[in-house]
Amino acid sequence: MFRFARNSLLTLENGLPDLELFVAPGSCARVPTIALEEIGVKFDTTLVRTAIGQQKSAEFLAVNPKGKVPVLVVNGVPLTENVAILSWLNKSYPDAGLLPSVTNDFDAAQQISDLAFFSGTVHPHVTRVAMPMKFIEDAKLSFDIVRSKGTSDMNVVMGMINDRLADRPWWYGDDWSIVDGYLFWTWWRICVVGYPQDAFPHLKDHALRIAQRPSVMRALQREARNIEILKSEGIYKEPV
Repeated sequence: MFRFARNSLLTLENGLPDLELFVAPGSCARVPTIALEEIGVKFDTTLVRTAIGQQKSAEFLAVNPKGKVPVLVVNGVPLTENVAILSWLNKSYPDAGLLPSVTNDFDAAQQISDLAFFSGTVHPHVTRVAMPMKFIEDAKLSFDIVRSKGTSDMNVVMGMINDRLADRPWWYGDDWSIVDGYLFWTWWRICVVGYPQDAFPHLKDHALRIAQRPSVMRALQREARNIEILKSEGIYKEPV
């Protein structure tokens, strides 16, 4: 039976409900980690060792049959998919300002559209750039074909985002949102494997600003602790 390591770097002692977030270093589970740190509610993170396929274990599949992170377990009930997790957190903790306040359903739908854009459009490009071997096992072909095409498609998307940030510090203007957290993860995940950055100066500036945000720093601290656990077990793999 797999053993899940609890990383209980808690923020507040009086947070309700009981929240447990299943994570893996480098994954998009960083985004709801940032959201929870921004809220300031007490929560635990549970490490899933994806390097040895723990996400496919019977124990984890009982939590999420999709076999992936993140999973937010709320009072023992799992919630999957970042769009759903972030939307629920925003509605459950409105004072945290994860998304701008809206007064009608259409504006709320626009926010879901923005989250879905990162989940359904940007994230698949990230996978092709960062993990091309998922599509073609041959290492050379995966990099020459999948990463090359993924990078080309990502350039279009990042160009659009770079233009959006030309006249504003954050996705929605002057106020930070969890969409910025999603952007931060996608940008980091591709840049750490060598994605060319110089054509996107506003994205580079955005990454520098958000890295100084306390909630982001705490989220990265949690991730660093889990990386140390993986290193101690000899199963940590650097992004390539």
